[in-house]
Amino acid sequence: MRNKNKGFSLIELLIVVAIILIIAAIAIPNLLRARITANETSAVGSVRTINTGAVQYSSTYGNGFPPTLLSLGPGGGPPATCNNADLIDQVLAGGQKSGYNFTYGPGAAVATPPAGCTPGAVSYDIGATPVTVGTTGQRSFCTDQSGVVRQDPTGAPIAPGACVAPLAVIAQ
Repeated sequence: MRNKNKGFSLIELLIVVAIILIIAAIAIPNLLRARITANETSAVGSVRTINTGAVQYSSTYGNGFPPTLLSLGPGGGPPATCNNADLIDQVLAGGQKSGYNFTYGPGAAVATPPAGCTPGAVSYDIGATPVTVGTTGQRSFCTDQSGVVRQDPTGAPIAPGACVAPLAVIAQ
């Protein structure tokens, strides 16, 4: 009688490894595309959040629009002020979230700010640019006090004041 060895042969193991590599080659690009899409969706949502915060700041404090992105974030204590309005979270107020860098460009300062307030702005631009184009995001986004969100499909930073046509509108 012949003694039968148990286990896998080298050929069987190579075939299993090859199948796993083929599945990984199909799945990884899809996962990366899904991550880019999620980051872009988060960036558009964050731009809208900043925009909403800026409008709420204007109506609450009578100081025009916020002077900086940080002034929309939380301050050191519970009472919100015109310099720390607590309208957006601390991560977003820091300028980077979900693979995107956020910029806030205030326009000209208001003539007479309320007492104790840093002068607000009469207009603003918000920009969202991927940290690494093609890895964390493919497109860049912008908006201004009009609330219209626009995109640049190249992912290039959008200069302050340049958030106008011919950039494609993605949301109003």
